[in-house]
Amino acid sequence: MARLSKRPRSRVVALEKVPDRRLWMIFLILSAGLVGLIGRMAWLQLVQTGPLETRARQLQTQKSQPLGQRRPIVDRNGRLVALDEKRYRLWAHPRYFNFPGDEPTAIRPPRDVAELLAEPLAAPAETLLQAMADQRSGVKLREGLDPETAATIRGLGVSGLDLEAYPQRVYPQGTLFANVVGFLNTERVPQAGLEQSRHSDLQRHEQARSLRRGADGTPLPDALEPGVFYGDDLRLQLTLDSRLQELAVKALADQVKTWKAKKGAAIVMDVRNGELLVMASTPTYDPNRYWEFNPGRFREWSVQDLYEPGSTFKPINLALALQEKVIQPDGRVNDIGQLEIGGWPINNHDRKANGVISFAKVLQVSSNVGMVQAMRQLPDGTYWDWMQRLGIAMRPDTDLPGAVAGQLKTRKAFVTQPIEPATTAFGQGFSLTPLKLVQLHGMLANGGRMVSPHITRGFRSGDALAPSAAPAGQQLLRQSVTSTVLAWMESVVDEGSGQGVKTPGYRIGGKTGTAQKALNGIYLPGAKICSFVATLPIDDPRYVVLVVVDEPQGEHAYGSTVAVPVAKQIIDGLLVIEKIRPSKPEELNKPDLS
Repeated sequence: MARLSKRPRSRVVALEKVPDRRLWMIFLILSAGLVGLIGRMAWLQLVQTGPLETRARQLQTQKSQPLGQRRPIVDRNGRLVALDEKRYRLWAHPRYFNFPGDEPTAIRPPRDVAELLAEPLAAPAETLLQAMADQRSGVKLREGLDPETAATIRGLGVSGLDLEAYPQRVYPQGTLFANVVGFLNTERVPQAGLEQSRHSDLQRHEQARSLRRGADGTPLPDALEPGVFYGDDLRLQLTLDSRLQELAVKALADQVKTWKAKKGAAIVMDVRNGELLVMASTPTYDPNRYWEFNPGRFREWSVQDLYEPGSTFKPINLALALQEKVIQPDGRVNDIGQLEIGGWPINNHDRKANGVISFAKVLQVSSNVGMVQAMRQLPDGTYWDWMQRLGIAMRPDTDLPGAVAGQLKTRKAFVTQPIEPATTAFGQGFSLTPLKLVQLHGMLANGGRMVSPHITRGFRSGDALAPSAAPAGQQLLRQSVTSTVLAWMESVVDEGSGQGVKTPGYRIGGKTGTAQKALNGIYLPGAKICSFVATLPIDDPRYVVLVVVDEPQGEHAYGSTVAVPVAKQIIDGLLVIEKIRPSKPEELNKPDLS
């Protein structure tokens, strides 16, 4: 009997009708959300556009602040005197210490890092560990790291170590130019010399850079200010010569030590344009380690300290008398050895009378009485006017920092007190700086023009060197006057106290000086200043050399024994370095009979 298959009964599911109220609620909720979303978008797009764009740019922009670098300083031949070198500070953040290959969340103990840094920093690991102690971040481990050491540390790949770059001012010549260049302190604030006086000029052109980057790090060249990537390569060029400066410093320091003097200075000037080839003084300091020296050494005393020039001023006085035609080139004076002026006695240094002598002889024997007799011919008022015209009481026109004016009695005192013009005749009773005396002797050497002594030639790009300045200066004296005085000064070297600088084949003029030292208007017993000034070559004057030594000890300390030997060494070097042709070549072939 066939069995009938049973078909499953179909199930009819009745759909319940959703209430209209609930549909409306869902619709309203979705609509409110959509309206809120549109409102929020409108708010962001229309109202918050500016702030959001600014925030986005901040996240996309990489800012870099300038390091504050300074321009280099070079001598007249391009030899580096001062420059910025990149140095690094090493910062440690122990909370982030992690080595390459470690799990990202692993934190290394400070001891591991200290042991790793011990070799590149050349420091015991224990010392580095003590520096970090229990600090979690911001520990300065070392300063002044050179780029090679920084690269070694960077190559270790240790997380938690930061290298901060900064410029450090370096002075390759050490003490050689410290007296004129000065230095920057640890905060890079200029403290002395050209670094201070030319501070704004020495700052390199730098701007803060804000560089936008895309999502993949690609630089986006928009919104960059013009010149943001420009960096100049200017260098400040000096007129000083490192070779001659080094020679002068050594000769001066040796002589100051030999005579147990307080200090010494040497200056060499090109009389044609006022360029200084040498500006040396001792004692000095090392600008790379300035904190180890007395701050009193930071000033250049040949520019900032006053002294009475003594007999080295006598040629200047005779030039004034010749200019006013109160004495003649072939004139003579009667040196009786002693005078009394206004109740004050005036003597020659050896208290001897020289009789009737020429003006050349007055300089040779350095006769005080002869000078007073000569300058008596010049009216006191005219004499004072000339001292003013020479700028004795005015600051010299120079780029040397800290230059000061000299001191001169008032016109009333000068013309009413006979002793004033009398002492001025042999270089006392007034004061000036060694720099000012060089300027005045430069005037005698160049035919009567007052040039401005200076040590900078200006800024030049790259390795380019500036040429020498052209001859300049105001004409104050007739050339015939200066030629006569130079001939008299040459006789001092040939026959007088300056024979120590005689050089075969060359015509050199000079004048020694041994002056009493005054302090606050009172002469110090036994204290003196020994000096010597030279001009060369006499037939075509180009250079003035001045050496001043303050308070040498010993009864035989004179300009001829203390200052002349230093000047001789400088002159010998100058003749070679500047390739000065001999004036009398026939003397070079004469046999030495000494």
